[in-house]
Amino acid sequence: MSAYTENENFPYLNGIQGQFVDRTEEYNLRKEKEELLDQKLRDQEIIEEKTKKLENIANRLAKYLSPQVYKSIFENEGRQNSGASPYNRKNLTVFFSDIENFTDLSDSLEPEKLAEIINNYLSEMTLIAIKCGGTIDKFIGDAVMVFFGDPETLGDEQDAIRCVDMALKMKNRVNELRDFWNRNGVRGGLNVRMGIATGYCTVGNFGSNQRMDYTALGSPVNLSARLQSIAPTNEIILSDNTYNLINTKIKSEKFNEISPKGFARPVQTHKLIDFNMKDSALIQKSYSKKGKFNINK
Repeated sequence: MSAYTENENFPYLNGIQGQFVDRTEEYNLRKEKEELLDQKLRDQEIIEEKTKKLENIANRLAKYLSPQVYKSIFENEGRQNSGASPYNRKNLTVFFSDIENFTDLSDSLEPEKLAEIINNYLSEMTLIAIKCGGTIDKFIGDAVMVFFGDPETLGDEQDAIRCVDMALKMKNRVNELRDFWNRNGVRGGLNVRMGIATGYCTVGNFGSNQRMDYTALGSPVNLSARLQSIAPTNEIILSDNTYNLINTKIKSEKFNEISPKGFARPVQTHKLIDFNMKDSALIQKSYSKKGKFNINK
């Protein structure tokens, strides 16, 4: 606001005698801008906090899935949403193992000691499975199921070779840890049985709307579990299909002919001994990681 005066007696007062500017709108705009900046900072803090929570959840989730499955779920999300079938028919080599007389062991050890022993065993087996490229399907108590050929495959023969390589390394690692387990209350250490079968399986997410499980279904899965159950202590039994794929690269012995439930014909089995000397240097690798527990304790 301003006022204009004109007076003969006081000429020095003539003219504009003051000016008042209404800055209310400018003040409100500045205040609104400051509030928006403050809100942006608060939103950024909220986003960072939620991102950290999501990262923690993702890290915890990764422990419940095989690395290949975890990667496949996140990378193939768009393909799955596009209407493509979430199930595949693939030729897999399936591995199954469990600890001999585990029920007696679980009854004789304190819960904390049992957890330490079984977690050590599963950690060691997991390290070997991952390094050999296997997809860890599940742990069923002391039992371990691993398959080769999905979501990544090197071909039927190489998948079978990698599975056999893994089984031999697991067998050797169990023997290396026997003294450690002895010192921790398991007399004689742990003894395992292993079975390997090859054949076509259906792979995908199976379950309910509340809980899904990425797994393989089919007769090779059932057969590998059956072979594990008939395997001698600390031995690996192969199905005829697996043997036929890699028989020139391994040393083995004919084992029993069995007639598993659900199979139309008897199945010839083979006891795995080792790789041929000429192939072992190319296939087998040494594993330096010892897992959580040091055997020299």
